[in-house]
Amino acid sequence: MKITSKELAQVAAAEAPRFDMYSGIHKALRAFMADTLLALGRMDPADDGEVAEAGERVLRLLGFCGSHLAHENAFVHAAIEARAPGASDRIGHEHEEHEREIAHLSAQVAYLQIAPAAERPAAALSLYRALSLFVAGNFQHMHVEETAHNAVLWARYTDAELLAIHDALVASIPPEEMMLTARWLVPFMNPQERAMLCADMKAKAPAEAFEAVLAAVRPHLSSREWEKLAKALG
Repeated sequence: MKITSKELAQVAAAEAPRFDMYSGIHKALRAFMADTLLALGRMDPADDGEVAEAGERVLRLLGFCGSHLAHENAFVHAAIEARAPGASDRIGHEHEEHEREIAHLSAQVAYLQIAPAAERPAAALSLYRALSLFVAGNFQHMHVEETAHNAVLWARYTDAELLAIHDALVASIPPEEMMLTARWLVPFMNPQERAMLCADMKAKAPAEAFEAVLAAVRPHLSSREWEKLAKALG
């Protein structure tokens, strides 16, 4: 199904902000990807500890990306296809390509970890370049989702329906993954988004879980950001 220019225009022309399932998690992904890519680029391939640490960071990112693809396929794409058959085909095919890229990048990490010292610089550079292309492709991919996919969703679902889909997706995420998500999600939102998200978590999550999230994200907030969040949460 082709997405019309009228539907795309709704993203920018909506009189009131619509519920956006993509915005927050995509900020988290962009931050996680950029941070990991920069760390890999400055890694010393002659230092065993740095090689091990950078490899683990890349693998954590790749695992996070794989889980994100699965969540979108199961919940967001299912919602799109339910009311606009075929509208998620392009992105669905890109998800399949991303899964292949994740497997290839994981293999490159594994080789870097065991490569002879003389081959490490070349292996590290190859991984860095491949991860750069993966990140670049994902940045473009997320833009399409935030524009074209939102256009389809907003034309066919109410905000209440979209919120219910989002909440079901979040409820399916295991605790360990949720903590990793919060670590990259909360610090890289703007203050208003951060306050709204944390207020929602405070209302819906057990007190112990909410306090654990705050403890995990506080080291990644500036003192000013923390003050704003504390004030917003009362």
